[in-house]
This record gives sequence, C-alpha cells and structure tokens, in this order.
Amino acid sequence: MSDAFSPAPNGKQAQRRRGLMVLAAVVAAGAVLWGGWWLFYGRYFESTDDAYVAGDVIVVTAREAGTVLALHADNTQNVARGQLLVELDPAEAEVRFAAAKADLARTVRDVQAGFAKVAELKALNDNATVKAEQADADLKRRLGPAKDGAISAEDAAHARDAAQIAHAQEQAAKNALIEAESAVSDTTVADNPAVLAAIAQLKTAALALAHCRISAPVAGAVAQRTVQIGQHVAPGTPLLAILPLNHVWVDANFKETQLDDMRVGQPVTVTADIYGSSVDYHGVVAGLGAGSGNTFALLPPQNASGNWIKIVQRVPVRIALDPGEVRAHPLRLGLSVKVSVDHRNTGGSALGSTVRPLNPEGIADTADKDTDKLVAQILKENTVPGAAQ
Repeated sequence: MSDAFSPAPNGKQAQRRRGLMVLAAVVAAGAVLWGGWWLFYGRYFESTDDAYVAGDVIVVTAREAGTVLALHADNTQNVARGQLLVELDPAEAEVRFAAAKADLARTVRDVQAGFAKVAELKALNDNATVKAEQADADLKRRLGPAKDGAISAEDAAHARDAAQIAHAQEQAAKNALIEAESAVSDTTVADNPAVLAAIAQLKTAALALAHCRISAPVAGAVAQRTVQIGQHVAPGTPLLAILPLNHVWVDANFKETQLDDMRVGQPVTVTADIYGSSVDYHGVVAGLGAGSGNTFALLPPQNASGNWIKIVQRVPVRIALDPGEVRAHPLRLGLSVKVSVDHRNTGGSALGSTVRPLNPEGIADTADKDTDKLVAQILKENTVPGAAQ
C-alpha cells in the first residue's frame, strides 16, 4: 500500500545523485593522490618566497689624496678586471717618486763610499800599529842606556812620550775603523740597511704614483658612482661600486620550523620573478645562517621586558647558483625569487659552508714588479765594478 503512494524518483534526481557520487569519487581520488604525492615526494621539499638575489658590492676607494682628472666608467657600464676607472692628478706623486729615485742613487753611492772608507781605515790602522811597534822598540832601546847614563833622561822621556802618542794614534785608528765597519759590516751594497730603507721609500713613492690610476679589482657592472671630475678626494673616499653579477647567490629566509632536515649540499630549484616560471635556476645549499634575522637586527627584541608574543623566527640560508644558468639569464641584486629545497638527502652538514672567495687570485697590480726592475737598474748604474764591498 505504501509503495503505491510513494513518489517514484524522476530523472533529475537520479542524475543529481549520480553527479554527487562522481564528485565524491573525484574528491576522494584527488585526496588519495595528493596524500600519496605528499607522503612519497612533497614532504621532502621546503619552499619560501621570502628570498632575494644577493651578491658582493665591491667599493672602489681612493688610496691616495688627489684631484680627479678623468673618469673612464659610469653607472650601468660593464667593466673588465684591471680596466682603468679613475685617474687622479699624478703631479705630486711624480715629484715624490723622482726624489725617491735620487735618494736611492745617493744612498748607494754613500754606502759604496763607506766600503772604500773601511778599506782606507784598515790601511791606516795597520800603519798606526806599525808605528806603535816601532815606538815601543825605540823606547826599549833607550831605556837600557838611560840607566847607565849613556843617554840623557830627556831623550828617554821623549822616546816614552813618542810611544804613548803612537799607541794613542793606533787606538784612534782602531776606533775609526770600528765606526766605519759598523755601517757596512756583514752587508753588501744591495742589502745594506740604508739602501734597504731607500728602496722602501722608492717603493712607497711608486705605489702612490700607481694609485693615481685606479683600476677595477674584479669584472662587473658599475653602480653608485659618486665622484666627479675636478673633485679632490682623500684616502679612503668611496668613488664607485662594482657589482660582479656573474657571482651572485640567493639568501632565502626560511622559518625555523623548516630547518630540521636542511643540510649543506642539498639541491635547490629557484625561480625569479623577473623571468617567471619559464626559467628555472638550479643550485645547492651553500650554508645556513648562524643566527636568526632578529639576532643581527639594529634593535634586537628584548623578550624579558613587557608582554611577550611568540613569533616564528626566520634564518637566512645561502643558495649557490649554477654560474652557467646565471650567465644565460642574468640576475640583479635584490630581485625577488622563490626557492624550493629538496632535503631527501640529509647526509650533509647542518652548520658548514661551501662559500668560495670572490677574488682568490688577488687584485692585479704590477707596480711592485716594475719597481723591482727600477731598483736593480739604479743599483747597477751607481755601483762601481770591482770596488770594495
């Protein structure tokens, strides 16, 4: 009886029921797929968009005081390592350099004269010794006859005085020889202290002259040029900055809760906002910060005073990028990026770093080599061949 009066399901209700069942199946399948993806793959990645491109800012400063004569580079310009950037007025440095050369030449001649004086005083000392021995012998010959009255006491006294004078002259010659030898003993002209001091002064003047031509210590892009032609600069004055854009990295600020399995050497995928998802950069974790950002803030928080609210801290993690990919798609300092770290391999160090120095070969500077050649030339030109040394 009840079946006769119950309404039969129409076609729309059946279709709606089937749609709900299909939707529930799709949602369940999606949840299973997402759960499987997260369980076997997704949970091994940590991501953040609080990351930015960083790099070295090489500040080029004046090493000597001077007036700027010429500028050979400007903002946005790319420069090569060793390329001339700024020229300072070299007039005063050239005068000091010429004076240092003359002083070295004069010192070499004075030292060589000192060696000749030692040889001369040795001969005088030998002569004084011989005269003293002769005076002693003459006195000895007169003492015997003087006792017998063969010669007068006055002659004996004269002989005694002559012997004393000869010994005094001998001692004076020895003292003069010691004084002369103290300036040149155990040395040659090239390694004499006076000559070495003059060489140091010449190298100082040569460096000051070389510093009037300021070259790029590394290759990169010029930025923050603050110097102008005609400006007088003091030592240490910043002139401009060079950004080596082929040596950049990423500083990613991860939450402290994301660092448990993060290790140095883990692979990283980076996308930059400037290129979007069409360009991927690949790199590795180069190092983890030694402290959170608050630790090194200008005004770090003092949680011991007032009300305290817990805030999840962030720790900077340095990401080293593939140089080839950076050359293909250049980055600028400060650009925003997104970082994803694959931490499936936790065998690396949690504290170490693989950061390499920017300029391990040093700054190109040929001033020392050129000065060494000049020193050798001055020594040769002012040394008499065959002279006592």
